[in-house]
Amino acid sequence: MALIAGLLAATPAAAGDLAVSLKTAAGKPVADAVVMVSPQSGSAAPRAGGPYRMAQQGMRFSPFVLIVPVGADVAFPNFDPVLHHVYSFSAPKPFELKLYGRDQTRHVRFDKAGVVAVGCNIHDAMSGFIRVVDTPYAVKTDAAGAALLTGLPPGGARLTVWHPYLKAARNETVQAVTILAAGTGRQALVVELRTPPKRHGSY
Repeated sequence: MALIAGLLAATPAAAGDLAVSLKTAAGKPVADAVVMVSPQSGSAAPRAGGPYRMAQQGMRFSPFVLIVPVGADVAFPNFDPVLHHVYSFSAPKPFELKLYGRDQTRHVRFDKAGVVAVGCNIHDAMSGFIRVVDTPYAVKTDAAGAALLTGLPPGGARLTVWHPYLKAARNETVQAVTILAAGTGRQALVVELRTPPKRHGSY
């Protein structure tokens, strides 16, 4: 009996996947959207992962959108031949990294979930976004507007989609979904985006 109980305990719990497709009404794929799932059964702690970085390169922040778990340390290396002054006024993590030059790096720890809009105090055209998440089930859509979340607990869940230019309250949309006990469920969403700022600035 003890052996049987041990084998049962070692059997992996049922889990399903969710494939999400995100497009505009015109059929254009939406890249750089953060797709998150919060199971009704309760979400596990976010995976540590890493290392995480948002570089300054080509007078842009790269990546434009970065997903990190609560408690993550993010590196901000400067690969440009000019000085940058990186900052954020966002409530989850206001910070300031004063002037630093090429091949220098600064670090910031993000200890609260939410959206952090990042800018450069010297170059107003630069902007990026960090989505700090408290769930391990968070991915970013690719150039085709596709995202795949794996290993989800089966049952009811909340699907949240966020994008910096999404036309919705808090730039996100939320809906109920059902995660399959095995296999891949599919969710196709149509969203409307605001026109990005001409200077690619913060919102």
